[in-house]
Amino acid sequence: MQLLLVEDDAGVAAALVETLEGAGWDVTHARRGDDGLHQVAAADLVVLDLGLPDMDGLDFLRTLRRASTVPVLVLTARDGDGATVLGLRAGADDYLVKPVGQAVLVARVHALLRRSRVDEATREPAALAWGGLELDLGARRATRDGVEVALTATELDVLEALAAQPGEAVSREAVQLHVWGTPALGRSRSLDFFVASLRSKLGPDLPLHTVRGFGYRLG
Repeated sequence: MQLLLVEDDAGVAAALVETLEGAGWDVTHARRGDDGLHQVAAADLVVLDLGLPDMDGLDFLRTLRRASTVPVLVLTARDGDGATVLGLRAGADDYLVKPVGQAVLVARVHALLRRSRVDEATREPAALAWGGLELDLGARRATRDGVEVALTATELDVLEALAAQPGEAVSREAVQLHVWGTPALGRSRSLDFFVASLRSKLGPDLPLHTVRGFGYRLG
């Protein structure tokens, strides 16, 4: 399992990496929030400090939650019921106040990963159809009137991100994270291009709708 630690203090980060790797996990360390957002696609869980040098940790959480449901354990010096509530409302799955014992930290990480594995096990690739258009997510294959449509790998990735939640609005950040590994807005125009290409190739049977100010909905 791959953990992402977002922590600006080098000494604290070194101690946490030692503890988490000692428990058997692989750990990637990011000192800045922006770096963390660019590395989160490979993470099974994020351990997040809220006091980051380039952004507030709550802003990191809000951005991440528009793109991903990866478990997030906040580990911070911000104490008190108010701070905890703000963190949980922003999207944290658990909230610990420094300093925290190694055994407690490891137990909390184990619990979040166990819950996440149960959630993942319940998800199955979808097969969807609209008119003459059929989409098989498991096979990464689209056909129109029985004929396979030639789609690029990136077009299939975009379609897969949207089709994973049929009938639901999917944020631009979530699609970008799935396709390019980061929810950062720099890929916004590229996403527009690939959405337009899918509409052109798959035709009017594709119920791909723009949700203004948010993202797209398939179905």
